[in-house]
Amino acid sequence: MATAISMPRLGMTMEEGTIVDWPLEVGSRVEKGRLVLVIESEKNEVEIAASAEGFLRHVYVEAGETVPCGTLLGVITETMEEPFDVDAFQAAHDHPDARGGVALEVKVASAEAAKSAAGVRAGKPIAPAARAAARKSGIDPSDVPGTGPGGRVTKQDVEAYARARRALVPVAEGISLEIPTAGEGDPVVLIPGLGTDASAFTRQIPELAEHFRVLAVNLRGVGLSDAPEVDVYTVAQLAADVGASYEGRADLIGASLGAAVALELALTQPGRVRSLTLITPFVEASARLLAVCEGWRRVAMEATPETLAATLLPWFFSSDFLADERVRSRTLRGLAQMMSRVPATTLDRMIAGMSAWSGTRAGDLRTIPVPTLVIVAGADLLVPDGRSIAASIPDAESLMVDGAGHAVALEAADAVNEGIARHLDRRS
Repeated sequence: MATAISMPRLGMTMEEGTIVDWPLEVGSRVEKGRLVLVIESEKNEVEIAASAEGFLRHVYVEAGETVPCGTLLGVITETMEEPFDVDAFQAAHDHPDARGGVALEVKVASAEAAKSAAGVRAGKPIAPAARAAARKSGIDPSDVPGTGPGGRVTKQDVEAYARARRALVPVAEGISLEIPTAGEGDPVVLIPGLGTDASAFTRQIPELAEHFRVLAVNLRGVGLSDAPEVDVYTVAQLAADVGASYEGRADLIGASLGAAVALELALTQPGRVRSLTLITPFVEASARLLAVCEGWRRVAMEATPETLAATLLPWFFSSDFLADERVRSRTLRGLAQMMSRVPATTLDRMIAGMSAWSGTRAGDLRTIPVPTLVIVAGADLLVPDGRSIAASIPDAESLMVDGAGHAVALEAADAVNEGIARHLDRRS
């Protein structure tokens, strides 16, 4: 005996549904009351349970396809050996716009779970085919950056995300980091600042990759890097992660909080560091910096990446830079993309770690044993004490970039790149 699985009509207004996933392979045993199908209808994802036992004999509609209610989706037979005509069964049981087959039982999720799922979907549209691919790969689709219209997550996005996850670099038990690489030669490790990712060095990577092997580290919780669920990401932990990401010695280039991480690594593992480049560094967070970080954290929890980027833009860049409307618009788009790759929870944990680290290393700067370049931005509103840091490190050099804001590596890339190139040449 064969039992039809058809697209059910789950509400008066439902006209069609999308197949999200067939959890079972054709030929698999089907148990009554167990999950056999997942569909999406009217923005809700619904699990369908079988009301008949047997075997999933045939699937007529694959995951990702959208069909009218009543469309024949699949069939359950009591055994795999009994005679079965695929085409004849479809002709007899495919009834678009009908109420659907009797082999279906809706598994209703709890109100809390449904609300949570709806919230995720509202925040990030996810294609049904992407949901199916994510389910098979064991991936939460809400974690996947979407490249479709309106940030929609596509099947291709999920597949690319899965490939990237396989390429992560293990740095501690249960923690792997996303570390894009480029070039060949001695390693140069780039460490981005608070709330940013490796794209903060997008204007340095091509030039450095001509002479070095560049490792651009996305710290824990950023991009595809693992995000352990703890209250604080300490600077010491971040430094240990970076140290575990490469072998031997490396030249470290850190910006803002990334400079703090580089300093910490140079102090705790001096034999692993060939040179330091500290871009807009601090050793004690000012009241203004902490206030901006608190506002940053709150906006990140409530607003879109675009709104967050617009809020931070005047703190990161100088007035002269922002006066050019085309430059401002382009920078805003790039900053919003960067913000979208740093969850608010990661930001919260990093700020807690930064606050705890603040003021703990000022007396240790004189012990730094490696060649150091400190890059100071003349119009930096957040960390204006770069020159005093340079004066505290033995034989450190200071490069002042007049008129540039805190994000000097993006705003004044030519000056920064020239300074880094000279520094790396001299340390050789």
